[in-house]
Amino acid sequence: MAADYDLETNIRAYKRWASFYDTVYTRLLAVARAEAVKAAVACGPDILEVGVGTGLSLPEYPPHVRVSGCDLSQPMLEKAFEKIRAHKITNVLGLSVMDACNLGFAPRRFDAVVAQFLLTLVPDPEQALDEFQRVLKPGGEIIIANHIGAESGPMAAFEKAVAPIARKLGWRAEFPLQRIRDWATQRGFEMVAADKVWPMGYFMVIRLRQRPKA
Repeated sequence: MAADYDLETNIRAYKRWASFYDTVYTRLLAVARAEAVKAAVACGPDILEVGVGTGLSLPEYPPHVRVSGCDLSQPMLEKAFEKIRAHKITNVLGLSVMDACNLGFAPRRFDAVVAQFLLTLVPDPEQALDEFQRVLKPGGEIIIANHIGAESGPMAAFEKAVAPIARKLGWRAEFPLQRIRDWATQRGFEMVAADKVWPMGYFMVIRLRQRPKA
């Protein structure tokens, strides 16, 4: 599917967001963030968080796991480095400026790839998912925490109507779950969970696992 958002829009948007992102989102995203971390840790010790942003999740990973992170926004990563120092976090292997659609990691590197509040931001979500698959170890999981757009009804119509405004802010208002289902089917993955979480089911935590080869 053709890219419909551009990187420069997102870079500008999140440069603005960096200074007050935590103030707005720390509590709002807390439940979805905790569930995503829990699912990732259950997969194994080597975890990649794509779109790590200001590092809100980093203090929540237990010491025995090894976390790598990347984000498109340098100002956001600077906030993440501040958290690493403040919390004396020792299990983060590194944070890098990187495009989710072109990851600079070797294939089959990670037990879990976590994308929190990212998939509706990247120019080409399917390409990003392809990259997650590439760096994922066999048997690992892709874990997505995100608001997923309504697939029908008044909310779907509203999200479509506000899409041009959302685009200027660097995110998508409309993004149906079927789009992730379609990618999973085409790439041999199964959707093992798609759970709505607080507040009022607005966010969803999705787990994708590659089907064993016959």
